[in-house]
Amino acid sequence: MPNIERNRASYWMPFTGNREFLKNPRIFASAAGMFYQTADGREILDASSGLWCSTLGHGHPAVTEAIRVAAGKLDYAPAFQIGHPLAFELAERIARIMPEGLEHVFFTNSGSEAVDTALKIALAFHRLRGQGGRTRLIGRVNGYHGVGFGGMSVGGMVKNRRTFGPLLAGIDHLPHTHNLEKNAFSRGQPAWGAHLADELEGLIALHDASTIAAVIVEPVAGSAGVFVPPQGYLQRLREISNRHGILLIFDEVITAFGRLGTASAAEKFTVKPDIITIAKGMTAGTVPMGGVVANREIYDTFMQQQETGVELFHGYTYSAHPLACAAGMAVMQVYQEDGIFGRAATLSPYLEDAVHSLRGAPHVVDVRNLGMMSGIELAPHPDGAGVRGHELFLRGLDAGVFYRVNGDIVAIAPPLVCERTHIDLAVSKLRGILAQLA
Repeated sequence: MPNIERNRASYWMPFTGNREFLKNPRIFASAAGMFYQTADGREILDASSGLWCSTLGHGHPAVTEAIRVAAGKLDYAPAFQIGHPLAFELAERIARIMPEGLEHVFFTNSGSEAVDTALKIALAFHRLRGQGGRTRLIGRVNGYHGVGFGGMSVGGMVKNRRTFGPLLAGIDHLPHTHNLEKNAFSRGQPAWGAHLADELEGLIALHDASTIAAVIVEPVAGSAGVFVPPQGYLQRLREISNRHGILLIFDEVITAFGRLGTASAAEKFTVKPDIITIAKGMTAGTVPMGGVVANREIYDTFMQQQETGVELFHGYTYSAHPLACAAGMAVMQVYQEDGIFGRAATLSPYLEDAVHSLRGAPHVVDVRNLGMMSGIELAPHPDGAGVRGHELFLRGLDAGVFYRVNGDIVAIAPPLVCERTHIDLAVSKLRGILAQLA
């Protein structure tokens, strides 16, 4: 066990109650397969793929070997004015499985960076086309798009926004799609709510289409609590955006690379956006990496402006980092050779039945799911929202399961290599914990 007391002033933990943590440190010291190991030697089932990213579990030998080899061959290469082979190979590999026409990949280091990059590309695209008045961006209430200033601005999670001032100007938001009264305990896409996409027409009437650059949504909202789009909702957003010349951005940082049993949510819903943001499952969480996948029209608009010079003044020191690219290539190979996306599609109905068996359990007010992601919503404790959820999180670790909890919503989204027994364990432990909560 590290000396937490000695080092407590050194590490400022993200999205963590630091003072509470230091009183009761929770340390993962290693991981293998479906399990973390704590510093005191206990096994903890990873029921949430880490933070939605460990799609292949932990320590996959092909991926770790690829990273090891890459570190010994090319530890770093500058991304500005210099390339390296794996960057081009990985971009081509990703483009190959994205929807037709989305074939140009700009690499970042995280989902947050991917979102800010996508927003910048959207704004610059319109300007290059002589429509520089299109500067407004539309997000959605309760959406999560990372923690960059762009992502926070289009995002709609109050706690992520309220401390940091006015954020970006020229932002508006669509309403949240979830309605407990109408949608509770839906299996897959709820039947009610497609009409909420029509609220985009209201925002267009308010601001005028000529001022709006892009609409960004998560096809399935993951971090906020697994909110599945109503039937027909995404199709309506696409139709309205097309009609008014507005770019549609899918934030697929969570949903891309098999989480829904397909390479992308765009494929799952047969809705083609103009831009897709990716991260997490891109390297199965092993090395930080993100990206933006843009369609041919957007890329060509940048490339046709002049024959020489920089087309987009944007990028990161660690864009297309060699180790990340090596990890990404290995992960893509495992996805293909082991049929991971198809495996996830086959296993999804089992996860659905398992989590919906919690209907009627103490405190459960909703269960929702799609693909290999599910959310179990609890009634808030009388002492306040999130109290019951945090207690469940702590009890889960004591019981040997790591659940991703946001407020009073528990996510079960295991690695795509899990077995039915792992799903059974996660759900049975959760049922026992729910019975113990006040």
